[in-house]
Amino acid sequence: MRAAVLGEFNQDLCIETVADPECPDNGVVLEVAACGVCRSDYHGWTGGHPKVRPGDILGHEYCGTVVEAGPQARHRAGDRLIAPFILGCGTCPLCQAGTSNACEGAVVPGFGAPGAYAQYVAVPYDHNLVHLPDTMAPALAAGLGCRVTTAWHALTDRSQVRAGEWVAIHGTGGIGLSALLLAKMLGAQVVVVDVVEEKLAHALSLGADAAVNATKEDVAQAIRDLTGGGAQVSVEALGIAQTTNASVECLATLGRHVHVGMPSGDGMMTVNMRAIYSKQLAFYGTRGMPGWKYPRLLDMIARGEVDLSPMVAREISLSDAGAELAAMSGPTSPGTAVITDLAS
Repeated sequence: MRAAVLGEFNQDLCIETVADPECPDNGVVLEVAACGVCRSDYHGWTGGHPKVRPGDILGHEYCGTVVEAGPQARHRAGDRLIAPFILGCGTCPLCQAGTSNACEGAVVPGFGAPGAYAQYVAVPYDHNLVHLPDTMAPALAAGLGCRVTTAWHALTDRSQVRAGEWVAIHGTGGIGLSALLLAKMLGAQVVVVDVVEEKLAHALSLGADAAVNATKEDVAQAIRDLTGGGAQVSVEALGIAQTTNASVECLATLGRHVHVGMPSGDGMMTVNMRAIYSKQLAFYGTRGMPGWKYPRLLDMIARGEVDLSPMVAREISLSDAGAELAAMSGPTSPGTAVITDLAS
């Protein structure tokens, strides 16, 4: 099969012909229909993720059709599926409690296992996979990727956003735009933060109530002023100390910070604990979403309750994936790139 292989960190991906994946006994092989290009992939591409090494195949935001099923698999050839990027084992206490996204024995394609920047991908623990609505295009399905599902879980499970609350979103990449669209659907008021005026304007056009340019204003003070004392919920969508502290400091007393952005490197950063202590804030981490929550979200999208099509800015070929990753080293344009042409 054709695959985009990480030859060296920070260098263009190598398009190679590699062996087709072997089908797991407890899983399936998917013919990849589409795969999102995510900032988490960028961290791996730069060498900032401990499980990514040269020679690996990235790609964790994928959907496709089953072409082979193992003897213990639940799905069969021809099934059209989307996969949570965290594939929980299904048997540990965390999985049994419904929190498979926290499974310590999980497999994550693209991070320690071959990913979906390829024509085929092996998916173990196929009980995690979910049928796609017939009306949902592969590009949109892959565009949901980890960004929309992670944002949905962050808003509805971790921070439990309520209608009328102010939600601050730090970063308007894939996670940030997802959180904006979903928070508005939940009835929240939203202020977005970024350093690129084009992305702020784009967020405003999608329904954001206010926007703050971090290069021009004191972010935390600006949000406290806009919201009349601070946001009730703040979503950190980048993974760096600057946005983490702005997120904590912009909150009202008893506010909830939810940390979505994946920290790179060793993950260490200095955080304003005085703000957390004095305002009695809640600080939540979140990662992914368990598979059992997918059907409701997919059904809402299929019924038109929320329009997530603005998430997908461009469809690209496999050979363009490296350029998309390289572009993340600087300011990026709005929206997400999705690989839909696996043959070129």
